[in-house]
Amino acid sequence: MKAIICTKYGPPEVLKMVDIATPVPNDNQVLIKIFFTTVTVGDCRVRGFNVPPSYWLPAKLAMGWTKPRQPILGTELSGVVEKVGKNVRKYKAGDKVFAYPGHFCGGYAEFICLDENACMALKPENLSFEQAAALSFGGITAWFFLEKGQVAKGEKLLIYGASGSVGSAAVQIAKYLGAEVTAVCSTGNLEMVKRLGADKVIDYTTTDFTDLGEQFDAVFDTVGKTDIAKTIKAIKPNGRYLHSVTTPMTELKIRLNLLGTDIKLVGGTYTGSVEQINFIKKIAAEGFFKPVIDRQYRFDEIVAAHEYVDQGHKKGNVTIKVVDE
Repeated sequence: MKAIICTKYGPPEVLKMVDIATPVPNDNQVLIKIFFTTVTVGDCRVRGFNVPPSYWLPAKLAMGWTKPRQPILGTELSGVVEKVGKNVRKYKAGDKVFAYPGHFCGGYAEFICLDENACMALKPENLSFEQAAALSFGGITAWFFLEKGQVAKGEKLLIYGASGSVGSAAVQIAKYLGAEVTAVCSTGNLEMVKRLGADKVIDYTTTDFTDLGEQFDAVFDTVGKTDIAKTIKAIKPNGRYLHSVTTPMTELKIRLNLLGTDIKLVGGTYTGSVEQINFIKKIAAEGFFKPVIDRQYRFDEIVAAHEYVDQGHKKGNVTIKVVDE
């Protein structure tokens, strides 16, 4: 089968297409023929080893010293089950699925083997394979923080970075939960975010939301770019500061700024679960969540796709068509 491997840490050009053996599922696995995968900021961060200095040594030990220990990147995918192990009960050959291997990666290939209890579900019938491939990274990330932050009906929520994969998912999921959503993004994305359901939009290139004098029950920073001290002042007493891009230093800085307040920091890491992906499947099937697709690239255009995502201005998701359906 064809796969894209990351030969070493570096720019997009370190990604190379190779021919390798098609994996064989064990008794508890399914073999999936991948139709679509995506390029996420996480993929680009791993490829380029873009980690804070405080993370350098532990990241090298965890990820690999000169190149990723898992050379096939790709954190989400969609496709069709080709074969199942003899103990598999949840899936059968021919099932249309989407999955979130997460940090295990493996999406940049024509086939992948996943345990039947992995973060995987049947594809919603109302979504294409391309849309289904883009459901899980943004959707699961957004849901993890919104659920952990206990965002509830009637609450005022501000989402910073509302046009990216996580942000665009967060707008839709927060509206599903019944929150009043204020979305912050750049000029060119205002109309798109409105269409996703945001009640109010703020253009960060012309307006600093912290200068408006409004307070929110929760602020969700999906990109790690809010001014910590000023943002805390925009959160109501007993409110929550949801921050999806926390490093040890960032977390320390936030906690120091929170001293003397009753505002809670909602951070943490997630790997994806069957329960989370089933929730995302449910709201997608019911029409409450539809991933935003910015651009589609062919499998042999993976370098160009990474170059585009590296620019930091994608709208929603960038998809990769691995093989024809």
